Amino acid sequence: MLKGKKVAILGDRDGVPGPAIKECIESAGAEVVFTTTECFV
Repeated sequence: MLKGKKVAILGDRDGVPGPAIKECIESAGAEVVFTTTECFV
């Protein structure tokens, strides 16, 4: 479903961090162009 798509990832410090999401997205076939983990207070 994501094969060939480009993805920007915003992870949450208190939730799911960006690198964890990145691994899942890459295994689904998408290209990750930006990854970050932020603190939303």
